[in-house]
Amino acid sequence: MQLAKWHILVLFLILTSFQGRDRSLTDFSELNPCSTENNVFVEGEKMVYKIYYNWNFIWIAAGEVTFQVKEKDHQYHLSAMGRTFDSYDWIFKVRDYYDSYVAKADLRPLRTIRKVHEGNYRLYDDVTYIHDQSMAVSRKGKSEDDLEEAQVSLESCTHDLLSSVYMMRNIDFQSLPEGTVLPLNVYLDREIYDIDVVYEGIDPEKKVKGLGKCNTMLFKPRLIVGNIFKDNEGMSVWVSNDENRIPLLIESPISVGSVKVVLKEYKGLKYEADFDLK
Repeated sequence: MQLAKWHILVLFLILTSFQGRDRSLTDFSELNPCSTENNVFVEGEKMVYKIYYNWNFIWIAAGEVTFQVKEKDHQYHLSAMGRTFDSYDWIFKVRDYYDSYVAKADLRPLRTIRKVHEGNYRLYDDVTYIHDQSMAVSRKGKSEDDLEEAQVSLESCTHDLLSSVYMMRNIDFQSLPEGTVLPLNVYLDREIYDIDVVYEGIDPEKKVKGLGKCNTMLFKPRLIVGNIFKDNEGMSVWVSNDENRIPLLIESPISVGSVKVVLKEYKGLKYEADFDLK
């Protein structure tokens, strides 16, 4: 009943709800992922998501992922920490850390550090982005003392997982028509992944556990079928239809069972939330 790379799964789920470029548009001037001004999040913002895993019709509270924002000089320090609950550790223990340092000026990543502990699997990956050369330098291995260096070519305006999440929160979706296809490319594990998202429009009374009925926007990402996802269109992401644009509920089938991710806790938002935890 292992849920491999599950905090990366949650990041994939969340980031794909934020993309805002419409391939049918001819004017991309307001949707430039190379230069995005932050008007949405502030230092001290914190969001905690509870992860439920379904196996044989039984929903198990497996763990949680915490997102936080810190600020220093010309950078934002974005972090995500994923962990299984103690009661789940005997099945598959996870203690993962993802840190992204992004430029305040345009929200592009400057450095990404991943520390992964999932069962017997270990990974440390320290990536430096050299955007003016369209290149990333990755120092990767099982630990900080056992690293191999490699250079990876970047596509135009490539982001990492966390920088994508926070950059896309600064895009206004309400002007986009239903059915808009939203493209994204993201760096992970020395690969560039292309992800499409379909914007399904407003879902004004979506019932969310702990929040009641919420005014939301619905997105359906088309993801990469493989070790985690068993199809590319089964995922649904409900995002708050307010100025904060926070994912409230995520549901997805995976290769074994299914996953549900629910907002459990939040604080330090820049704007008053159009929802409230019960």
